[in-house]
Amino acid sequence: MKIGHNPELQAYKQATAERTTQGAQGKSAAPAGAKAAEGTQSAQVALSPQASELLAGGRDESSFDAEKVKRISQAIADGKFTVNAEAIADKLLANVQEMLARSGSGSTTSSGQSH
Repeated sequence: MKIGHNPELQAYKQATAERTTQGAQGKSAAPAGAKAAEGTQSAQVALSPQASELLAGGRDESSFDAEKVKRISQAIADGKFTVNAEAIADKLLANVQEMLARSGSGSTTSSGQSH
């Protein structure tokens, strides 16, 4: 199960885009006191592969099932939606194990215990 909509990530993307747009508009919009800093280099940032993957994550339209959202919304409205906590827990554990395997951070046995 992949989670595609993260409000915090969306806010970060929007803020980054706004900063990039402001920087592209030129330095003439900077206040007079900022003129002294014009000649200095700005910091450079390198994103990890995981961060790059997160930033690109929300762009896959095929992962969004509008019909499923409609069915679930209707079930909630009708009071018929039930949560299967065991299935959610199983998928959360599987996602954590997948992330750990990708990052190489620790190894677990099939029972979830470190060895």
